Amino acid sequence: MAQVESSSRATSSAGARTDVLERVRREEVKFVLLWFTDLEGHLKSFAITPGELENALDDGMGFDGSSITGFNAIEESDMVAIPDPGTFQLMPWKEGETKVARMICDVVTPDGEPYEGDPRHVLRRALDRMRSLGFDTFNVGPELEYFLFRTPGGTETLDEGGYFAMTTLDAATELRQDTIHALESMGIPIEYAHHEVGPSQHEIDMRFAPALEMADHTLTYRLIVKEIAAKNGVYATFMPKPIFGENGSGMHTHQSLFADGRNAFFDEEDRWHLSDVGKAFIAGQLHHAREIAGVFAQWVNSYKRLVPGYEAPVYVAWSQRNRSALIRIPLYKPGSEAATRAEIRCPDPACNPYLTFACLLQAGLEGIERGYELPDPMETNLYHLTPEQRRERGIVSLPETLGEAIDELSTSELARKALGPHIFNRYVELKRKEWDEYRVQLSEWELERYLSVL
Repeated sequence: MAQVESSSRATSSAGARTDVLERVRREEVKFVLLWFTDLEGHLKSFAITPGELENALDDGMGFDGSSITGFNAIEESDMVAIPDPGTFQLMPWKEGETKVARMICDVVTPDGEPYEGDPRHVLRRALDRMRSLGFDTFNVGPELEYFLFRTPGGTETLDEGGYFAMTTLDAATELRQDTIHALESMGIPIEYAHHEVGPSQHEIDMRFAPALEMADHTLTYRLIVKEIAAKNGVYATFMPKPIFGENGSGMHTHQSLFADGRNAFFDEEDRWHLSDVGKAFIAGQLHHAREIAGVFAQWVNSYKRLVPGYEAPVYVAWSQRNRSALIRIPLYKPGSEAATRAEIRCPDPACNPYLTFACLLQAGLEGIERGYELPDPMETNLYHLTPEQRRERGIVSLPETLGEAIDELSTSELARKALGPHIFNRYVELKRKEWDEYRVQLSEWELERYLSVL
């Protein structure tokens, strides 16, 4: 059995590192993929051989951070990726194929300090704040929707099915099953799967998990969905709004805080079965929703989804049953105290999960720490209210464009605290550039509407 000595840059125990080395030997793994994300959540990966793994676990693998979106400039570009042994999994494989494993990395500086530009570190810091306030777990359950198209270059759908469609209206039942088998083989528990509202739109729901583990799962989920689709000759996309006139793809995210094994959101005596902690957490997310929209909906296209009428919430309010509200509290079932949770419905599946979960947690903790008051729930369909009626009720909307969202983000002290100065400044710069590039484009709509009459 391989032995591992401690090193100044090691981020895991010697026992955990030894276990991974032994498993690689026992499973006859030929390559190990080391993963991390850039600022926007794009998966980055490089492969090493088993002979290099001990050094990687012990001291990390260097790479050029100046070539990664949002990382350091070239004069300070040396970065180190250190794999987390707890994320070791075999990639899906069949008999006769080369065995490949993957591990997700923490990025550190050459002197071994956590890198402030690493999105995984941003989530770790949010969890540190959570623990300092007396909680031990932030459970997250995101529901990622996606579309399947015939090719990467177009939006030709595979079927015209709708919500929960079955048989011939759902052309991807077996493909979803293959995807679920692949996800479960990588240690990701799946609760259920179904056809979504839009044509050729699908959803596979992972069982909730602690936030850092779930962010890792989300990264893996997106890759596996795309890989299995490609192997079946079709293209999977998490683009928030790929088809005009149809529902976009969201990432409804269920959240709860636990302390000493008990759900901190639950109160049996409250009319909504919400504790003061739960109410303040929800109030914090509502209060800061506009400021962090540029993180959970980070693309120009995200705001094509966040429009009234397509099941995407745009009004900052909460409710128990009303799915037009930003945050929904699923109904309490007696005996299911642990399931009390807040479902925030505005994120989309193309976000960076580490930054999104970090900002959601930080906003909720801000509400708890500052004692934010939760307004009354809105049980009316908010889409049916006039602008005047919404103003009378004090209901504001999410930003309507990425430009507006980044303006809000750029002045947010909460976002600066959540992201840290390095990522905050780089992120605002990056997203402003994206918005500027988009807003100067001429669209077919403009040409068709104006060219012949102006």
